[in-house]
Amino acid sequence: MAKQIHSMIRVLDEDRSVAFYDKAFGLKVADRLDFPDFTLIYLSNPETEFELELTVNKGQTEPYDLGNGYGHLAVSVSNLESEHARFEAEGLNPRKLVSFAPAGEVIARFFFVADPDGYQIEVLERGGRFK
Repeated sequence: MAKQIHSMIRVLDEDRSVAFYDKAFGLKVADRLDFPDFTLIYLSNPETEFELELTVNKGQTEPYDLGNGYGHLAVSVSNLESEHARFEAEGLNPRKLVSFAPAGEVIARFFFVADPDGYQIEVLERGGRFK
């Protein structure tokens, strides 16, 4: 059986991205591999073994075009309201809280936030299928 271990995104500014993911999600640098043309930074926290890999391509000066194929990353939190308030207090500009109830019953509560490169991250309240 396959085990998911990381997801990779390309970022323009290592320091800015590492600071955002630490402030927003408590992700710390678990490893950093430096190569002549690029650097890989692996971020993690004690909640899960799954890591976020940031790729910094050396010499890249323009923001990446995220195109129309990128969806979002998702994380779950135990207290959605307090996390939303914390994001606001930290100046992370979270979007509004949403209760998703397409057939009248709430199946998910969440908000979105964008990282410094424009990647969207969904912050879901833990429960049901969102553990």
